[in-house]
Amino acid sequence: MKKFQLGEFEEVVMLTVGLLYNEAYGVAIKNEIELRLERKVSVGALQTALHRLEKKGLLKSWESEGNQERAGRPKRFFNITALGKQALEHAKTTRESLWKAIPQVVWEIKTSH
Repeated sequence: MKKFQLGEFEEVVMLTVGLLYNEAYGVAIKNEIELRLERKVSVGALQTALHRLEKKGLLKSWESEGNQERAGRPKRFFNITALGKQALEHAKTTRESLWKAIPQVVWEIKTSH
């Protein structure tokens, strides 16, 4: 199911868009990822991922009206599409399947490190 394959960062971005729901715009997405994952996110990497996910049909976007606080510039908000929901569900079930397939003995082995 190639159309549903997501990279790790793409999956994180999609999950964060879902988490923020109607408040998912660039800065909010970036801040939420940095807060929850305790990792820095470059604006360029995030914008590239958002654009790529929208191009794949997994996200859709719209612009708000500009306001004085933003010097008349609109915010671009994102939502997950139906296809995006399928992609996330596929990623979730695939990961769960892999986790469940790991033999219990792996968790019982003591490492020397």
